[in-house]
Amino acid sequence: MTREPRTIFLSGASRGLGRALVLEFAKAGHKLVGCGRSPEHMQALARELGSAHEFEAVDVTDDAAVADWAARKLALHGAPDLVVCCAGVINDLAELWNVPAAQFDSVIDTNIKGTANVLRHVLPAMIERREGGVVTISSGCGRRADPRLAPYCASKFAVEGMTHALAKELPRGMCAVALDPGVVDTDLLRQCWPDEAGGFQDPAAWAEKAVPLLLKLTPRHNGMSLSV
Repeated sequence: MTREPRTIFLSGASRGLGRALVLEFAKAGHKLVGCGRSPEHMQALARELGSAHEFEAVDVTDDAAVADWAARKLALHGAPDLVVCCAGVINDLAELWNVPAAQFDSVIDTNIKGTANVLRHVLPAMIERREGGVVTISSGCGRRADPRLAPYCASKFAVEGMTHALAKELPRGMCAVALDPGVVDTDLLRQCWPDEAGGFQDPAAWAEKAVPLLLKLTPRHNGMSLSV
């Protein structure tokens, strides 16, 4: 789809899968323009990877903040070759009727609205160029229902549907895919299953498999639900 090296915009870079992808993409020689909610984590990434990359604290649930970030980064770097929406949270295990409203809202606002906010402000520049790929982070919970995770399932089913609809809207030459990462030992997993999480692959090992897959995306993948 594009020449190497590529410019990659990535949300949710603070930790977990997003941070692992940043490190693996950077190791492969690509330029990262990342955002995450934690200023401390963004500063740590900047120190670790150096001035070839840019990281900034942005709350993806704040549309105005995302708009400002995207406008400044697009002006500096142009349209990215790939945008990866990794920002996500999960609810504490509970039956739907026992999930506090604030926690339900946080899951929906981050996982669905946060993804839409990033795409709203980054995609127009990519569409103008009629080139580039979109990756949204889905989940097995976006393809089947699991008990005590109703808010998270709802959000990831929505991400799948939103991505499939987006794929039908993009011009030729572009692609949008929803990616199920499988089960990875992240803080998100440990929030729900602290005793079992350590038995699964760590984010770095996962990213070693995910990055080659994402770099091989072409327009023929448009609209697919992929898994790592």
